[in-house]
Amino acid sequence: MPRQLHLNAFLMSTGHHEASWRLPESDPYAHVELDHYIRLARIAERGTFDSLFLADSPQLWGNIAQRPAGALEPLTLLTALATATTHIGLIATASTSYNSPYNLARKFASLDIISGGRAGWNIVTTAGVEAARNFGLDAEPAHAERYARAAEFLEVAGKLWDSWEDDAIVADKAAGVWGDDSKVHPPRHRGKYFSVEGGLNVPRAPQGYPLLVQAGSSEDGKGFAARYAEAVFTAQQTIEDAQAFYADLKSRTTAAGRDPDHIKVLPGIVPVLGSTEAEALAAEQVLEDHIVYTHGVERLESLLQLPPGTLELDSQLPADLPPESAIEGAKSRYTLVVELARRERLTVRQLIGRLGGGRGHLTFAGTPEQVADEIESWFTRGAADGFNIMPAVLPSGLDAFVDHVVPILRARGLLRTEYGPRRTLRERYGLPRPANQYAAKPALV
Repeated sequence: MPRQLHLNAFLMSTGHHEASWRLPESDPYAHVELDHYIRLARIAERGTFDSLFLADSPQLWGNIAQRPAGALEPLTLLTALATATTHIGLIATASTSYNSPYNLARKFASLDIISGGRAGWNIVTTAGVEAARNFGLDAEPAHAERYARAAEFLEVAGKLWDSWEDDAIVADKAAGVWGDDSKVHPPRHRGKYFSVEGGLNVPRAPQGYPLLVQAGSSEDGKGFAARYAEAVFTAQQTIEDAQAFYADLKSRTTAAGRDPDHIKVLPGIVPVLGSTEAEALAAEQVLEDHIVYTHGVERLESLLQLPPGTLELDSQLPADLPPESAIEGAKSRYTLVVELARRERLTVRQLIGRLGGGRGHLTFAGTPEQVADEIESWFTRGAADGFNIMPAVLPSGLDAFVDHVVPILRARGLLRTEYGPRRTLRERYGLPRPANQYAAKPALV
């Protein structure tokens, strides 16, 4: 079959634009309403998206005056969505810094079983001292240490998911034998960060492992992705930057001994649609007019690790910002924002406006044809295997994308018209089911 787009719906409360909750159409309580997320999941499934995705962090972000704050725990929410949908993949963010491998491996295996093989894990290492202090630490672990811990976390999780062979359940009523103990393999792992003795207390899941997703674009992040990730959520502002990232990550994946086709690169795009370009730009301006800039300054100073009161709205960023190497938080997002501001010579006010819709992801206002053209260009010119669709306003933005952009992509042969026989999330992403590391290999004939 011709290469086709992978589309993931990135769902965030009332929409990705920070001012979306202020629009007359928006429900400011939607971020904790199950029916809201069921509606969004079914819209994305109507658009034959591969998956939907929920971001998460083990902390309360910033000032709750800015936008709807807090979020339902994603694995709990996705379990509910699994019963309300049939086909779409369900990807949850979970931190390797503030979880244990046993509990998290069990939760993802359970979601995969309940959903019939549709679970995915967005693996994050969680930057920020605020999260660290929620778990008894005085400071966040160093960037390199967080990724070293994540690597061992994945090693242990793999052992746990493989601790039952696929045919460990015998269910022989006549013999009185429910399972074969010889096909359960306790990890007995002893490492630098984790010590895990026993096998998982849930059988091996339909996919073996959930789809493994990663979102870091720092040097450590790209190295981790090349070793483990099967889909990468990334942020670039230009097609040239996206092409460079794509080529680099595929090359690193090959160097790691993996098939580069087994890692899918999905940049984020925040589409704002209108029947004409002028209508789309007007809709984008309405959102920007609702930004509260004092909130934006606080958030930007936090990202850039500047003392409060440093930034002035109508001035450019300070010339003496530290290099990425000095940042222990979100390194790649720091660099993206600084480079955007420098490249376009933006004032702090203009930069906050640009970040208000997608926090550094590509924002694009235009007609459905223009949005489809942009997606097709990135897809066919070596910049993406698909996209993280991040509607500025929900649910209207996702509805508009599915109703007006998806038919164009289908007509161009870039997107499926129906889900077809591939049932698991791995199958939809064109990925193999991982072999069980403990199972005996079949003898060569």
